[in-house]
Amino acid sequence: MPDRDQTRRLPLSSSEGAVQQCRDFSRQALLDWHWLAIDGDGGPDEEQVAVFEDVLLMVSELVTNACLHAPGGPRELRLRWDTVRLRVEVSDASPVPPELRPFADPGQPGGHGLRVVERLARAWGSRPEDGGKSVWLEVPSPLEHGL
Repeated sequence: MPDRDQTRRLPLSSSEGAVQQCRDFSRQALLDWHWLAIDGDGGPDEEQVAVFEDVLLMVSELVTNACLHAPGGPRELRLRWDTVRLRVEVSDASPVPPELRPFADPGQPGGHGLRVVERLARAWGSRPEDGGKSVWLEVPSPLEHGL
């Protein structure tokens, strides 16, 4: 079982390639934390795979929002895991808090990212940080010992 209260930080210097870099960083952290435990059939549990993929999608959405709406793009990705829940934070230089857009036409691109986060995360929000903000989300651990 991993140590409690693990934190990983990824400083970012530009928007270029940030989404993929953050997904790769998050994927490796979740693998290191054994989020895809092997079940009795020799493969990862289906629910664990779903939560794993949902986390990567939500990381992509938060980082994409920072790339699109904050000067200089995202500053840092932080992952904090205490074996019970995972907290994902993306900081940027804009002090403007994120807002859910009115429901958009699902056939049109854009404007759906925070709706995805709202639907998949247990909780999400933002807080001021160093003249900008940090947008965060939390998800419960899919592991039996973390539930």
